[in-house]
Amino acid sequence: MALLADASALVRAFTGRDFNRTDNETVVLRAQQGEIRLPQAPVLDVTQVVAVGAGGAPDLPVIGWRWDGIDIIRTSSDSPAINLPELWTDEEYDSYPGTYRVTYSHGTAVVPADVVAVVARMALRTLTSPTMAGGVTGETIGPYTYRTDGSGVGTAVAMTDDDRKMLELAGYRRKSGMSMVRWR
Repeated sequence: MALLADASALVRAFTGRDFNRTDNETVVLRAQQGEIRLPQAPVLDVTQVVAVGAGGAPDLPVIGWRWDGIDIIRTSSDSPAINLPELWTDEEYDSYPGTYRVTYSHGTAVVPADVVAVVARMALRTLTSPTMAGGVTGETIGPYTYRTDGSGVGTAVAMTDDDRKMLELAGYRRKSGMSMVRWR
């Protein structure tokens, strides 16, 4: 059981995802050019978007936001909060730096089969052919034999490049990127 828990933790750390269903989680995220990317997938529902005020400004519910049905929420590109009063000055407008508190539901009821396969493969590999990091006490290469002291020996789960590639090909690795915009 401990090997499965360790392998699952490695997969969660690598993918940046928790594969369990979570309802109405609230996270604070920063918008990039009027878009908020939700970190956990698949996104099931978005219930609330609130602009977080800075410097003592109150938090304001955002009106008119749109969810693309996948993982992006679009707000106004000109303003972090669409419903700001017109009488506010630029100083008051700067009190909303583009940080949002988003409440949404995500995940699946059942962990995807390809993720289960990677975790099981990692645990099985540790049991059937442990590595030096996992506590091998002896090794033979040709005529050479090597033995270590067996004190404190244990097993450790390791993620291979093949495990990483399988998760990436299945679309579970979060990709980071940068947008460049040229203004004329």
